[in-house]
Amino acid sequence: MTRLLAVRNVEASYGASQALFGIDFDVDEGQFVTLLGRNGMGKSTTVKTLTGLLRPTRGTIVLDGQPVHARASHVVARAGVGLVPEGRHVFPTLTVRENLVATAHNRQRSTTPWTLERVYRFFPRLRERERNLAANLSGGEQQMLAIGRALMTNPRLLILDEATEGLAPLIREEIWRCLAELKQTGLAIICIDKHLAPQLALADRHYVLAKGRVAWRGTSAELRAQAERLRSHLSI
Repeated sequence: MTRLLAVRNVEASYGASQALFGIDFDVDEGQFVTLLGRNGMGKSTTVKTLTGLLRPTRGTIVLDGQPVHARASHVVARAGVGLVPEGRHVFPTLTVRENLVATAHNRQRSTTPWTLERVYRFFPRLRERERNLAANLSGGEQQMLAIGRALMTNPRLLILDEATEGLAPLIREEIWRCLAELKQTGLAIICIDKHLAPQLALADRHYVLAKGRVAWRGTSAELRAQAERLRSHLSI
């Protein structure tokens, strides 16, 4: 496989408080990778460093051969990183359609780009709610909108921070089905979520974070085999 993202010895801090201590991991083209661990272990901080929202104090982040660890967030996004943030953060006073087209572009020159019509086919509920304000959508619909908005940037790497947090079970199942379909398109994905079982079915590789470090890495089969040993890190 072709290496898309390489994270090496990344450290990061909030003022005098250090949050990451030498994070290392990789994502290859088309891979589904998870960042697992209990709350406060560094998962969201890692996402912030990957997307340019927090500049590492040490280490490198290389996307498709280009260093991005010192780049601003909008530059990282233009390089092909799409983010579905924790809490969704859709534009509440814009309609569904306006949210989707607000940041749409195809800078990566994809030959099969994500367009408004393609997102509507992927999430039929968004077509039904096209003229509704985002503030009036359900939590599940807002998450679909957040994913659709990220896809409209035609990313090479999609990052989801708390992919199904706060969603009803049926909606969670729909989101996981959609992520499985996205994986089939060859899109590289980094996923953070508390629900382990669906990630075991989807992921090519898992990274378990503990106290700002990668405490374990491996495949789904290896994680199942070592689940008892990793229980304290995963809260499973």
